[in-house]
Amino acid sequence: MKKGMVKVSVLYPYSEGKKFDLEYYSNNHLSLLTKSLGDALKSYSIESGLGGLVPGSPAPFVAIINMYFDTLQSFQQSFGPNFNALMVDLPNFTDIEPVAQISEVVL
Repeated sequence: MKKGMVKVSVLYPYSEGKKFDLEYYSNNHLSLLTKSLGDALKSYSIESGLGGLVPGSPAPFVAIINMYFDTLQSFQQSFGPNFNALMVDLPNFTDIEPVAQISEVVL
């Protein structure tokens, strides 16, 4: 990742009784995602929450997915046409409503 790149973060907030199947995400949804986004996707990371700042507290997010693109336009052009196909797969690994943020890498 370098300065000026666009980072798309998809965060799955922790909530008692909700599910997130990291194995399904890693083994199935990720393939769909990388195929759909193609060469526009430069790199990605998958994070699994371990805990909050207070010892013994749950992580605020059960999972965070970060994806990097050269430009906002390259993200939009690759993601937009594939949005529905990606969202249809969501119930296969989670019942959490994700929160997304698009950012510019500044450092």
